[in-house]
Amino acid sequence: MPKLKTHKGAAKRFRVTRRGKLLRRQSGLRHLLSSKRRKRKRQLSRGALVSGAEKVHVQRLLPYAG
Repeated sequence: MPKLKTHKGAAKRFRVTRRGKLLRRQSGLRHLLSSKRRKRKRQLSRGALVSGAEKVHVQRLLPYAG
């Protein structure tokens, strides 16, 4: 069988933790930041885990991640 190709767009957007979970960036931190409170911006800057339903799709795009 040929090797599977990694989807490079997905590889730049997702990271795999040591335990095999997928991390993603949160939305809402690109523009219109002056109207958002400091706490909200700080919490959005941290990564979030990919949900179970989306995890299946992301794992297909990243065959060799974890």
